[in-house]
Amino acid sequence: MLINGLSNRMSTMFSTIFKSAGKQADHKRLTNYIITINQKESTEEILSELSHCLKNILNYQLFAFVIQQKSNLDIWLDPRIYKDSLEKLVIKDFKVKDKTRLNYINYGDSPEQYKKSSDCGGKDFSMENITSYEINEDEYFARVYILTNNSLLDFHGDEIGMILRTTQTAISRQINMKKLSDAAAMDPLTQCYNRRELEVQLERNISSAVRHNKELSVFMFDLDHFKKINDTYGHQAGDLVLKKISSLVKKNIRTSDILARYGGEEFFIILPETDRQKAMELANRIREKIANRRIKINGDEKIRVTASFGVADLGKSSDVNQLVYDADEMLYKAKLNGRNIVMPGLIKACPSPNIKQKVEG
Repeated sequence: MLINGLSNRMSTMFSTIFKSAGKQADHKRLTNYIITINQKESTEEILSELSHCLKNILNYQLFAFVIQQKSNLDIWLDPRIYKDSLEKLVIKDFKVKDKTRLNYINYGDSPEQYKKSSDCGGKDFSMENITSYEINEDEYFARVYILTNNSLLDFHGDEIGMILRTTQTAISRQINMKKLSDAAAMDPLTQCYNRRELEVQLERNISSAVRHNKELSVFMFDLDHFKKINDTYGHQAGDLVLKKISSLVKKNIRTSDILARYGGEEFFIILPETDRQKAMELANRIREKIANRRIKINGDEKIRVTASFGVADLGKSSDVNQLVYDADEMLYKAKLNGRNIVMPGLIKACPSPNIKQKVEG
């Protein structure tokens, strides 16, 4: 079934459907759900209300809503016991090659919760008994899966159609609002988050890590001797280097990781659910990729750049300021110890942190 937009003649449709079906009580109930869905301000809230609505109407066994935006797939699933079977279906329908693209957006922050429920009695269902609906929009494609306890009647199809039209409109509105918000939060040159949004994301991720007792690490990196690139090749070449390096980094971090331009040639990455050792390993992999990259500028000329990295993790008494300070201190030590390295790491002799020297680039 293809849903194409909320009808402007909703009242007429309501009257026709419920008069013929003798469901005047459902008319009021459905109207209330439609109003409530339209009042929600996030995709998670919209889908939560949709699940309540469909549970009330259909008493479903399984409900799943899968949204595809670019290469990412967000999945709302209820109940979790069908996760394994649903995942097989999603992989087939969306031609998924990498399961790490699948992001479950309900039941808390951690996918481990799904694993636990699946280990404790996950159930299978027959694909012949599942009903699916498609939503095609410019910004996203979605597929809705419903497994009911009883056969769907004709008026159920009409009810589901109206509810999904409402959901489609609400999600489209939310995505457009998020795009406007993201535009204000992005650095226009590199399309990474800007420094103001970095502070927001740090606050949010620190709060989540503390609340759920999870690891959180960050690292700051700086392109070595970047001023020489601008002075030698011009600022346009410098801008191109920043864009190429930020693009390289984006391709080598998870979708849950957050990359921001901290200022000038400095970048900052937030790594949720990552300890310091793993953060250091990732920083070193990225450092090697940057050092091995040759960037073409001014025609056919190619240049090599390197970067220095400072890694820090969330301590018991850390806050945003402390975490940034710790990463900045490690980056400073990386500069003093020869650049193109990750700190903490193989520590060479360096001056006391209380007597800072000026380090250029």
